[in-house]
Amino acid sequence: MDKSALLKPRLAERDVEVPGVGTVRVRSLSRAEALSLRGKEMSAGKMERTLLAMAMVTPALTEDEVKQWQDAAPAGELNAVQDAILELSGMKKEAAKSDLAGDAE
Repeated sequence: MDKSALLKPRLAERDVEVPGVGTVRVRSLSRAEALSLRGKEMSAGKMERTLLAMAMVTPALTEDEVKQWQDAAPAGELNAVQDAILELSGMKKEAAKSDLAGDAE
């Protein structure tokens, strides 16, 4: 076993179509990023901002920019992006039981 292969980042990426806007690219969360979210007390909106800010590749967005997107977008627009991140991260089942799957605030 090659230890360097174990320690090398291998985060999956995917393009997600945002209807009427264009295509964004997201990546899976690392284990450390996913664990940093676990058990945190925050609103669904804050959780969504944190998740997207961590995982947006193109365009890269800060939490403040994700908030601007939340304010400008139709209610369900970010769902497909969030779902892709959770799926890539292997967190879909976990998210169904937590605030990660909740409505944005």
